Amino acid sequence: MKDPVIVASGHTYDRNSIARWINSGHHTCPKSGKRLIHTALMPNYALKSLLHQWCQDNNVPLIENSTSSSSRFERSSSKSKLSGKDTDRVSATKAAMDAVKMTAGFLVGKLAMGSTEIQRQAAYELRLLAKTGMDNRRIIVEAGAIPFLVTLLSSTDPRIQENAVTALLNLSIFDNNKILIMAAGSIDSIINVLESGKTMEARENAAATIFSLSIINDCKVTIGTRPRAFSALVGLLREGTASGKKDAASALFNLSLNNANKASIVVAGAVPLLIELLMDDKAGITDDAMALLALLSGCSEGLEEIKESRILMPIAIDLLRFGSTKGKESSITLLLGLCKDGGEEVARRLLINPRSIPSLQSLSADCSLKARRKADALLRLLNRCCSQSHNPAG
Repeated sequence: MKDPVIVASGHTYDRNSIARWINSGHHTCPKSGKRLIHTALMPNYALKSLLHQWCQDNNVPLIENSTSSSSRFERSSSKSKLSGKDTDRVSATKAAMDAVKMTAGFLVGKLAMGSTEIQRQAAYELRLLAKTGMDNRRIIVEAGAIPFLVTLLSSTDPRIQENAVTALLNLSIFDNNKILIMAAGSIDSIINVLESGKTMEARENAAATIFSLSIINDCKVTIGTRPRAFSALVGLLREGTASGKKDAASALFNLSLNNANKASIVVAGAVPLLIELLMDDKAGITDDAMALLALLSGCSEGLEEIKESRILMPIAIDLLRFGSTKGKESSITLLLGLCKDGGEEVARRLLINPRSIPSLQSLSADCSLKARRKADALLRLLNRCCSQSHNPAG
């Protein structure tokens, strides 16, 4: 590869090779098979710089490197023309896969041996390469990228750290990679970035990485043994951008699906902050905050803190009327839990609010089956409480 260029799909190819592909009448990306919305070829300057650097370091004329990969592509292209469209696509895909393997191996080598500038560029290229395609994510990991990316999480260079954690985030989308990332001892380093990353984007992408990893139950357990993770996520929930707050809330939600983690999240100070965020339109995470509060009400520590709030119930009732489907269902779950635990006192507070009964009646007739059942159960509880108040025991 002599002159790397980026096509409309975001994939990188050698200019001569991809130009032949396009000029022969193909208007799809060889790697993804998706139709290109345009055929402009944008220079990949970062990868080109790395290629030049590698050739200089190894006393290899750049033309030799280009000829090898180009001729491979040409042979595949010639063979595909002789064999029809199906073989054409298979050959092109193999050539693209070979190119990704070569690029991944080359970039991982630069992570291991390059200068700070080279490591920064290599981590950025791997970040982009891992952004599209499960095959890319698998190939990058097979090339040995994970241990080097984990090491770079502690880099003093802000961009290296940011690129490394984002590359790990992109790699973690492939489920098999989640286990490998955890096995590399990454979690403490990811938490360090989450706590005190050198850029806000690095911190937020660390939260997104924890969210992605915690989809797997074993990872929920492992992360749950690190109280710092919960404190750092709550900190980002307070300080992050709108997208960062959402990443933090999503990670906390995933982790709280493991009952053993709920108390730790409450101890980290999540409940009052989540209630505060319910009233913050700019934060834009009302649904996420209510869903997490509903889950945290499932532990005694969370329920006690939630019951102390005098503003949460009116907010939940408003969400029954004006919230999204998710917000309504989370509100019903929370209110039902409060009534079951708080009994008559909570029920009376609900009955005093003139909007609660009409909202619940509306939802019991027009919502998901799960939400309808909970709305009906809550209405029965309120009806029983109302009957008891009118017919006290003699």
